[in-house]
Amino acid sequence: MGAIAANTVVSWTDSGGGDHDGSLVTRAQGFDVIACAICGFRHVIPLPDTAELERAYRDTCDTEEKPIALVQAGEDQDWASLASSDRLESFERLLPRERRRLLDVGCGPGFFLKTARDRGWSVQGVEASPKAAEHARKLGLEVSGDFFNARTASKLPRFDVVHLNNVLEHVPNPLRVVRLARGLLSPGGLICLNVPNDFTPFQAGARAALSLSEWWVAPPHHLNYFDFESLSQLIISQGFDIAERSTSFPMELFLLMGLDYTNDPALGRACHNQRKKFDLGLESAGLKETRRAFYRALAHAGIGREAVVIASKK
Repeated sequence: MGAIAANTVVSWTDSGGGDHDGSLVTRAQGFDVIACAICGFRHVIPLPDTAELERAYRDTCDTEEKPIALVQAGEDQDWASLASSDRLESFERLLPRERRRLLDVGCGPGFFLKTARDRGWSVQGVEASPKAAEHARKLGLEVSGDFFNARTASKLPRFDVVHLNNVLEHVPNPLRVVRLARGLLSPGGLICLNVPNDFTPFQAGARAALSLSEWWVAPPHHLNYFDFESLSQLIISQGFDIAERSTSFPMELFLLMGLDYTNDPALGRACHNQRKKFDLGLESAGLKETRRAFYRALAHAGIGREAVVIASKK
């Protein structure tokens, strides 16, 4: 992208009449990314309307990328189950023993739901990708093959936990999604949000060290860009109290070590496998709590590849 003039401010009104106004952060793929003063987080403009986005997703969600993603998700299960167990143990610590009803929005192939079910939770999922939803049902899970919106939410019962993993970065209106989730929670219930942690100091450092573009900015696949502060403020504004924050291994460390995986999928997968070894090595050494404390400390510093926030409904 070309240079952006300092203090460039962009204003835009979406199809629903919502106003967006903020400083221009970057441009990519024909979109502007602004630090929206009204929304409280960075997002692209123009934003697609929900119906347009759902039509596009239906056309593309089961392309050749989805089978590859399903295979990789299966390969990663030993590692991914560590984060799943971390979250479930947090839910179990924060809720009374009798409260074990969980909804996973965007549940993908169902591995998180299966882990929860195996721990004694009553679980249900929502997943728009037919292939992923089918995979989850083959695991014996109850999964609605649809988008999460007001229509589908109205058909769901109440839950003690609503889990949204890698959802908010894709939707045109994250506030609306969080409100829908809140409406499905029983009093004192928990919401768990997991999004990419973007525009971080490590990303800025890697850009400078390797003369990279902002590789994490990927519209229209990713519409919204959060960090811990903006994600927490969004949740608080919707009537929640923050209970816990965590993250995952900062992949940008590999870039700072000179391993530029941004345009090399094979190297990216190799770096991913190294972070898996790091987490699994600590686990096999009996250092589960050390691993968890490490990621909580990174989250406190605003560092880590993901922003994971658990909050309770007031």
